[in-house]
Amino acid sequence: MNDKTKLILNPFKKDIHFYHDGFRNMSTWGRNVWIIILIKLFIIFAILKLFFFPDFLKKNFENEKQRSEYVLDQLTPINNSYD
Repeated sequence: MNDKTKLILNPFKKDIHFYHDGFRNMSTWGRNVWIIILIKLFIIFAILKLFFFPDFLKKNFENEKQRSEYVLDQLTPINNSYD
């Protein structure tokens, strides 16, 4: 590697080592808290998305052109106040 590449990768290496050492030396209590946080994130992003946020566009429109037209119509309402 050349010197420029080493300078770019060096801060990332420092960050990776910082977090790796922090998680490795974490207490049991801290690990349990991180497990709870990860379980909550999984529930929020996976479970809730499946049940409460169905794919509206894929269910109601057959192709990409229809989906894009619907989204465009919803984002750009017709405003006739200048007539």
